[in-house]
Amino acid sequence: MARTFTHADLEAYLDEALSPAEMVEFEDQLRTDPELGRELAAINARRDAGVHTLGEIWRRQRVSCPTREQLGSFLLGALAPEHADYITFHITKAGCRFCLANHDDLKAQQEEGNETVATRRKKYFQSSAGYLRK
Repeated sequence: MARTFTHADLEAYLDEALSPAEMVEFEDQLRTDPELGRELAAINARRDAGVHTLGEIWRRQRVSCPTREQLGSFLLGALAPEHADYITFHITKAGCRFCLANHDDLKAQQEEGNETVATRRKKYFQSSAGYLRK
């Protein structure tokens, strides 16, 4: 039995906010359900016309997302407990894929060895050496 996607699901699909499994399920159903395609087209047309809800703006601008700097401080354990609790909630319970990707990237950078960091810095310098003044 095909899942019934809500208006919120369609909005989330357009914002790439569904889980990968839900995206696949949605796209499979989109191929066979012309009504779902019409609903999606209507939402796109409304967006293109400039009609937005507060919720759409909030999600699209990621108003509730912590900054990359805050995520870095979180990984270093340098945040107040209530702020750290919010970030934990935001990533694990709310499931924000954007923040999880930033978190994982920062964590990977944090775990890199000194040799990797030195090599990257050397490449940055070499690529910009021609732009430095004498």
